[in-house]
Amino acid sequence: MPAAPNTGVNTLTGEGLAEVLSGASVVVDVSNSPSFEDDAVLEFFRTSTTNLLKAEANAGVGHHVALSVVGTERLQQSGYFRAKQAQEELIRSSGIPYSIVHATQFFEFMKSIAAAATDGDTVRLAPVKIRPVHSDDVAATVGRTAVGTPVNGVVEVAGPDTFQLDELIGKGLAARNDPRHVVTDVHAPYFGAELREDTLLPGPDANIAETRFADWLAQQ
Repeated sequence: MPAAPNTGVNTLTGEGLAEVLSGASVVVDVSNSPSFEDDAVLEFFRTSTTNLLKAEANAGVGHHVALSVVGTERLQQSGYFRAKQAQEELIRSSGIPYSIVHATQFFEFMKSIAAAATDGDTVRLAPVKIRPVHSDDVAATVGRTAVGTPVNGVVEVAGPDTFQLDELIGKGLAARNDPRHVVTDVHAPYFGAELREDTLLPGPDANIAETRFADWLAQQ
């Protein structure tokens, strides 16, 4: 059963939560803040997650599944990732069996990464490794996790290929004939956080998706 403001369910106010969770055994939370401003995004995830978990406890939900991001705990200079970390900590301490799916950045999010790093005609990015993934493959992983046994921990999913972030964004810009040019800068921030070589990479036990970036890009 889909639950969102346009279906009468609002996790910020609690509206409709009791009704929609009645009889539910699993809840999948893929919500996101409408604002990425530091205070607003933190307030969103704290309030939304607290209300949702309370309603789940009252309804007897047996599995909470949340979508988050590979490297969240290593990106705490960023207000957005501090908010995601706060969300995860609320889930872990809730007492409800849970699974947190950590995905690498979606292919579809490359435009946003470029936009956030743009100054005029220049896109300034760090030369670090990244394994982007197709959103459809992430959705499949979330689905499999939701019908499985709670892991009470993290499940990671990543794409099949490893790229250097600055080169990857450059490929995407060139494919769209975008006139911006990429400048490599080891200190370039990533949504407010400075990156190490492995910050955006999953661990060795990650689920590796099938869709390759080149194949996806060719279809755009």
